[in-house]
Amino acid sequence: MAPDSRTAQDVYKDVGQNVVFLTLALKRDNQAADLAAVAELAGRLPAILNSMRIRCPEADLKCAFGFSRQAWDYLFPGGDRPKELADFTGLSHGRFEMPGTPADLFFHIRAAQQAVVYEVIDQLRNFFPDGASVVDETQGFRYFEGRAIIGFIDGTEAPGEADAADYALVGEEDQAFAGGSYAFAQKWIHDMDFWRGLTVEDQEKAVGRHKFSDLELDDAAKLPNAHNVAAKVEWDGVEQKIVRMNVPFSDLGTGETGTYFIGYSRRWLVTRDMLVQMLEQGDYLLQFSRILTGQLFFIPSRPKLEAIADLAGD
Repeated sequence: MAPDSRTAQDVYKDVGQNVVFLTLALKRDNQAADLAAVAELAGRLPAILNSMRIRCPEADLKCAFGFSRQAWDYLFPGGDRPKELADFTGLSHGRFEMPGTPADLFFHIRAAQQAVVYEVIDQLRNFFPDGASVVDETQGFRYFEGRAIIGFIDGTEAPGEADAADYALVGEEDQAFAGGSYAFAQKWIHDMDFWRGLTVEDQEKAVGRHKFSDLELDDAAKLPNAHNVAAKVEWDGVEQKIVRMNVPFSDLGTGETGTYFIGYSRRWLVTRDMLVQMLEQGDYLLQFSRILTGQLFFIPSRPKLEAIADLAGD
């Protein structure tokens, strides 16, 4: 039986015009107080989102809220845990590294209007646990026709909204957490001067697709470590997919331009295998990129969030 997407948070492919990824760290000096605050936050979130959708329906507001393994164990000690929720401590192979960076709470908010994204965050911050600190805040944007910052259409092979449930949502294999999703978040910085110095033909060989039309190249025309080769995961000959988005961002003050990668999956092990394979095959994107952050979060279903919210009264 396919997972029921009606109970899920917004974990399908929908980049939005304006995006914010926000990760928080809990202070951890009072577990009971932190739990109470997180429970209230979980309870307030649906009302804040519903209110904004009434106030600005054309904004197409979407939001996902989740927890890292360390946060889950701290907030809900002794309770059940999603089966594949792991603490991502990093991966490496040769000269390539994907670091793991600690974080507790994760928000992925997107909308057509930046003001709506701001308003949601401004309201949510009233309910953050005392002493919680911002680990990272990245503001992204939709780049022209849904292109990644390197100029190629993003996520052509990723499942769309109609097919997302099978790939993004936990099902009967972990019934207690059905409707949830494993979200892997990772922040990349690119050497854009290096990338722009390549010919379009070389860029296409590196990605594995035509830049303008988005048609896939013949295998013989791709580099052995082309991105769509290195990131393709098969189990027993069957391709495994996740719902993934590569969101562009740029900060002129620091000179940093890059990609915030978010992958929602039914099985964390699929995403992990993809990351391992990218490292082992030396994915061309790694040749001119530096990865700053990385962590796995679990995005509970909306009913599970309601159960967490009920803890505020315990």
